[in-house]
Amino acid sequence: MRYRLVIVASSMLDAVRHTGGLLFDRVMAGWDVVVLLEDYSNLRPLQILGAETVDLASGLEWQGHGIHPQAVAVSAELFERDTRIRDGFVENLDRGETELTLWGDTPTDIDQRVDAVQHRLSLAARAFKAHALAAAAAPIAVDPVETYRSSQLLACAAQGRADLVPA
Repeated sequence: MRYRLVIVASSMLDAVRHTGGLLFDRVMAGWDVVVLLEDYSNLRPLQILGAETVDLASGLEWQGHGIHPQAVAVSAELFERDTRIRDGFVENLDRGETELTLWGDTPTDIDQRVDAVQHRLSLAARAFKAHALAAAAAPIAVDPVETYRSSQLLACAAQGRADLVPA
């Protein structure tokens, strides 16, 4: 069984900008990475990073159909405005079985339940993220660290394979 990361973003650029390094590094570590997009256009930058893409409405229909990711990363902006995403995130937060990560301004009602974490991008992730940003016609500056708020770290962190560490 392979680990699965699901990223929920409003657009391709939102996903690449905020999770491109994490996405690439997890793909290279053997994870299946699926990006659910509200704006399902110009998918090439996410393909460069190795992600599968699905439109948000179809992806949300997966819930309860045997597809259970080990990690989910969500745009805080989508969390705030889409009750399906909020309810699913909070339900998983209560269960504590899934690594849940947010980027953007953390909603105050869950701020105490998530901690600041960082992902330090590999050199390859930085290069591929730069290429993905170029394909998106976006500014190409790539920070060596992506910062998130996360509910927990996966068990693999205890095995010395942590890619999200306390900030």
